[in-house]
Amino acid sequence: MANKTIDHAITAGSLTAAASDPTHAGILSFMRRKYTKQLKGVDTVVWGIPFDAATSNRPGARFGPQAIRRASAIFDNDPQYPFERDLFADMATIDYGDCLLDYGNHAKTPATIEREAAKILKSGAYMLTLGGDHFVTYPILKAHAALHGPLALVQFDAHQDTWPDERGRIDHGSFVGRAARERLTIPPELASPEGSHDLPVST
Repeated sequence: MANKTIDHAITAGSLTAAASDPTHAGILSFMRRKYTKQLKGVDTVVWGIPFDAATSNRPGARFGPQAIRRASAIFDNDPQYPFERDLFADMATIDYGDCLLDYGNHAKTPATIEREAAKILKSGAYMLTLGGDHFVTYPILKAHAALHGPLALVQFDAHQDTWPDERGRIDHGSFVGRAARERLTIPPELASPEGSHDLPVST
């Protein structure tokens, strides 16, 4: 046990170090990555947005980031089949924690998400976001487009999320249509052949 540690999310000495926490214990960051707000030298930022006030049916997506972190604990130091590679050996990855949102003032939510996303993206790191209902994709797209220009968007969903909406409305079913109208996105066939555009994936 001399080479074993626990609570890797706060005790890790390196952003590429492997964790050895047991799956039933330890602080639950995403795949036991270090919890930090420091972005220097980081390749990938994992960030949670616990928001579901835009849902039209069943809420609960606010618990998504927490649940994903909990489920990821089993993969923290498991060489991934079939390549048997340590995903983080050459990719400095952190868990940036969650976006702080005012539960009593949803009108501020889009700008809060966009502002925090812009800060992460400005660092040059790749951003993996854990939601949250589908509305959170809209301010994330705005932050990406402000930095990179219009983006190609790949979305895996049972719905197209192109419902008509009113300007300023917070709705999980209309973000794709709104993003297209605001020219945040472009058709994939018009994306740069060199792949210079980021491709955020909405799930």
